Amino acid sequence: MPRKVELKPHLSPGDLKARYRSSKDPVEARRCHLLWKVASGWTVKAAATVVGLNYDYARRVVKKYNEMGIDSLKNARPKTSINHKGGKKSILNSQQLERLKEVIKQKPVDGGIWTGPKVARWMEQETGHSKIYDSRGWDYLKKLGYSWQRPRPKHREGCPIQQQEFKESFPKKVQLIQEENPNAEVEVWFFDEHRVGLKPILAKVWAPVGERPTAIVHHRYEWLYVYGFVNPKTGGIHSYLIPRVNVQWLNLVFETFAKDVGAGEDKIILIVEDNAGWHRSKKVSLPLGVKIENLPPYSPELQPAERLWKLIDEPLVNTYFETLDDLEKVLVERCRFLQENMQTEIKALTNYHWLTY
Repeated sequence: MPRKVELKPHLSPGDLKARYRSSKDPVEARRCHLLWKVASGWTVKAAATVVGLNYDYARRVVKKYNEMGIDSLKNARPKTSINHKGGKKSILNSQQLERLKEVIKQKPVDGGIWTGPKVARWMEQETGHSKIYDSRGWDYLKKLGYSWQRPRPKHREGCPIQQQEFKESFPKKVQLIQEENPNAEVEVWFFDEHRVGLKPILAKVWAPVGERPTAIVHHRYEWLYVYGFVNPKTGGIHSYLIPRVNVQWLNLVFETFAKDVGAGEDKIILIVEDNAGWHRSKKVSLPLGVKIENLPPYSPELQPAERLWKLIDEPLVNTYFETLDDLEKVLVERCRFLQENMQTEIKALTNYHWLTY
């Protein structure tokens, strides 16, 4: 296991987090992000990977912070304004930049999505330049405060009012359970199911420049399911590989999970789940010490367990499996590794800000 580095207490983890979120300078923000992770118990290597920094550079940041304190966080490079008052003249003047800002709020003329090359073509028409490199379109998107992101799924029937009410009332419900069981320990776990199978999962990976990676694919529609539980406050998880989703298997999983976490009179487990039909069936049998709380309808964004699936899928991407048994062997090892070694990362991923119980 990589050795964890001790930071000198120039700033608390909370102060580093606040400084990371409030900093307007990207260099300073990234340094604060790295140090916040390290101060929270992450190794420098793991924190550098998440933040997107070179490992050797990350080590230098930590060393300078321990030696110099807060002053080491500042970006010593001179800042340049968006109008480029010094050096090479900006391609767009301030009026053109404002027009671009409004234009990209709508779809481009082809009805697709804005990309760096499309912005560059718009700039050519706007300025009369015969050739503007595609990369300059990307640069101007970043100057306007845009970044390349994947949208978070949000169901069209999800009710924002119900979702907000749930977030505000949930900590009070946990407190009420604790008051009703003053001599018992109360834990909150979020639960969901995830389907995996022999249909290939393709994802971007790092590869040498000029060498396009390949992945063997053979589409077959055979599945198994991961029943996953996560405790956002600790980063603990329990995973069960099950062939189907139905009430019978759900009851078996609940019974096994209750034994694994020690649910009973002295330990109350509150399981938060969505409104799937088999979840709400009258045939569901809850073990002693287990209670259920349902999320608002169509609210996957309130389910921390949803964030487990990307971690669980990692060893499966771009990989061919001949049979479900082959796939299951890899999944078993992956789930075991997550449970034993990645509590810190899972906690950072699933402990939503509104979980204040």
